[in-house]
Amino acid sequence: MEQEKQMRPDSKTIKIWKYHLQDEVDASFLYSVFAGLESDPKRKEILSELAGVENRHVLRWREVLATYDIKVKKQRPTLKARLMAWYAHRFGSEFPLSQMLGEEAGEVKDYLTLHRNSTLTDAKETALILAKESAIHTQSLQELTGTMGEPWHKTESGGMVGNIVYGFNDGLTANFGLVAGVIAATSDISTILVTGIVGTVADSLSMGASGYLAAKSEQEVYEHEIEVERQEIQLMPELEQEELALIYTARGVPDEQARQLAEEVMSDPERALAEKVQAELKIAELHTTPIKEGWITGLATAIGAFIPVAPFLFIEGFVAIWISFTLAMLSHFAVGAARSIFTGRGLFRSGIDMFVVGLGVAGVGYLVGEILEHLFFGN
Repeated sequence: MEQEKQMRPDSKTIKIWKYHLQDEVDASFLYSVFAGLESDPKRKEILSELAGVENRHVLRWREVLATYDIKVKKQRPTLKARLMAWYAHRFGSEFPLSQMLGEEAGEVKDYLTLHRNSTLTDAKETALILAKESAIHTQSLQELTGTMGEPWHKTESGGMVGNIVYGFNDGLTANFGLVAGVIAATSDISTILVTGIVGTVADSLSMGASGYLAAKSEQEVYEHEIEVERQEIQLMPELEQEELALIYTARGVPDEQARQLAEEVMSDPERALAEKVQAELKIAELHTTPIKEGWITGLATAIGAFIPVAPFLFIEGFVAIWISFTLAMLSHFAVGAARSIFTGRGLFRSGIDMFVVGLGVAGVGYLVGEILEHLFFGN
């Protein structure tokens, strides 16, 4: 251990550890809130237990960080966690609980990756322990939310909502920069409109084609998930056996027979893998089609790209320019906040990041337009 103390982890590793520490702080806070709001004794007990385990996870990460003399401030719940708590107080905890299921699922995958990649013994052991406990948490949350399976596996290609958000974001950002550049070069409304509309069509076709090709590459995602499942069978055989037993029970097999069958299947890792892939990951099922991916992504891109163009259809002059700018910047913030659902980042921070990106793109586009206008049309 003394030798490991001298091998201080690099800044990227420290950042990852601190991220997981903050994540556990948020989880402990939210489970405590949900437990306090719960009227059903059994559900309240489950949530209280989850809060206690998450608090132990916080202490575990603090111990790992302290081992390497890494100073950390006292963590408080993030804005995103406080907003979820506010939502639970106002509207109930069902939706936040479903979000927590996704968070726990992400932790399983992240901790398995950390266990696989870490070269420091204590961090490696901590990651495996927390991966197992997070997997147990998903089972508890599934009992509360009425879902089944292992939600840390993502065998669909992002889903309709994801395609809409990312397509909308691409169209908005790219065409906003284009329109800003044209505005710098000319004040002719017809030119701005034609360029903006052509940009909308071109960008939507490009993104639609990308969505189509991404769907055709979905088999690579399947291969990755199968490898993750293989690791889980190796590292967490007890949980995988229990999961198999639940699957068999759901098919109508008596409890005792389901447990015996699960034990028999788990004795052969390859057979267990084949069974989990078919029964749980449902790799054989087609979740999407390239055509569907293409048109959803393309349409969302077209809608996003049309936002900075629309004001010029009805208004002229500087009023149209300022309305276009305002709509585009508000849309950048909104789509950034929406992306936080998929990225796991804070809602406000993600929104501000996209706001800054949109502002930067508009600034660069405007600057390029000014330069080109002077080069080709200046006296």
